[in-house]
Amino acid sequence: MAENKEVQLLDSNILIYAYDSTEKEKHVIAKNLLAECWKRNKIYALSVQNISEFFVVTTKKISNPIKPDEMKANIQDIITFSNFNILNINKNSVLSAIEISSNNNLSYWDALIASVMKENGISTIVTENDKDFNKITGLKVINPFTKGK
Repeated sequence: MAENKEVQLLDSNILIYAYDSTEKEKHVIAKNLLAECWKRNKIYALSVQNISEFFVVTTKKISNPIKPDEMKANIQDIITFSNFNILNINKNSVLSAIEISSNNNLSYWDALIASVMKENGISTIVTENDKDFNKITGLKVINPFTKGK
């Protein structure tokens, strides 16, 4: 049974590290985060943008790319699993992202993630990219790779 805690969004980099073992320490940390979800101890949100970035990077940009069919199966498992809340992008998400990007000197793509989070009442993101997401007022950023450092 999932704990009654706030749902957090997992950024693309967490998903990528969980499936790419190049950086061993980050791989273990990211895999453990996902394992908590797979064990139904935690519910995480993912935007369709995160899932898309995850597919592209793991099949094309990592040192040992994963076959597209294998990643499609992995993504199918993720999007159909009840403890992953999949958040969609809509026309309002785009307009809000443009505003967030302009107001915070932030990339449009990061602003789009923040926009979708705000639309869905999610205020915490788990990401390696704390430098950029910390620019957004009202957003709590957790970088699992710097804990205790």
